[in-house]
Amino acid sequence: MSLSLYLEVIVQGLLIGLVYGLMALGLSVIFGVVRVVNFAHGEFAVIAMYAAWFLFSRLGIDPLLSMVPVAIVFFGLGYWLERTIIAPFIQRPDHEQFILLVGLALVITNGLLMLFGPDNRHADLSYSFDSWALGPVIVDKVRVYAAGGALVVAGLLFSFFRFTTTGTAIRACADNLTGAAVVGLNVKRLYALTFGIGLACVGAAGCLLSTTADATPQLGPSYTLLAFTIVIIGGLGSMPGALIGGIVIGVAEAVASITFAPSMKSMVSFALLIVILALRPQGLMGRQS
Repeated sequence: MSLSLYLEVIVQGLLIGLVYGLMALGLSVIFGVVRVVNFAHGEFAVIAMYAAWFLFSRLGIDPLLSMVPVAIVFFGLGYWLERTIIAPFIQRPDHEQFILLVGLALVITNGLLMLFGPDNRHADLSYSFDSWALGPVIVDKVRVYAAGGALVVAGLLFSFFRFTTTGTAIRACADNLTGAAVVGLNVKRLYALTFGIGLACVGAAGCLLSTTADATPQLGPSYTLLAFTIVIIGGLGSMPGALIGGIVIGVAEAVASITFAPSMKSMVSFALLIVILALRPQGLMGRQS
């Protein structure tokens, strides 16, 4: 195979990897602050994909634009879920949290099956098959737009945590929960805000994913597993690590698809996960305990 083909595949993998990274960023934010692993993370991404498809098919709203209202709705949903369902389980054993969130994932998957059936839903965008030629490399417009949207959302999130008072307070809760409570921070409210922010990220990512993938209810578990793989590779609780992990997985899957076979991309991702865990258990950007 020619070098230009490999360059093209790497670029495409990098672009979709940024969207993967945004999806995993929501999982990393929730775990890093609330210390709850959202086992329904992929299912929420699928809900966002259906929402983007519905807004496009019924109202003609491009998924790149619909991610704004979808993210806002998901923020409210995440805030409500944390205050009503998640909060009572935060201090409970991990296996009870696992059962709760896996049960929620099953409810979401079967609810989507009841509402939309098992058929694929796809947003047939006018630029879905357009591309740019950058020298010998052909780049899909839809992937560039999706990656750009992911970078914008990630940049806003990083700025929020770095430059706002609320973001600083959330980081304080993540670093020292007892100290945050002692100085008077409303930890319960900050936990709910964090869960809302995490779901807003996955809502935006789901809209971006709908531009390159069909929405089906069965996608949820695979996206959850993908998000876990990314945050473990990048480092649990590390926001930059989530983006870097997404890029690593995106490029690895793309290269594996063209080198071996598309069906082997997951095998390569998990092999990479094993190697990184063996060499650097805390992940690429995780802190050494």
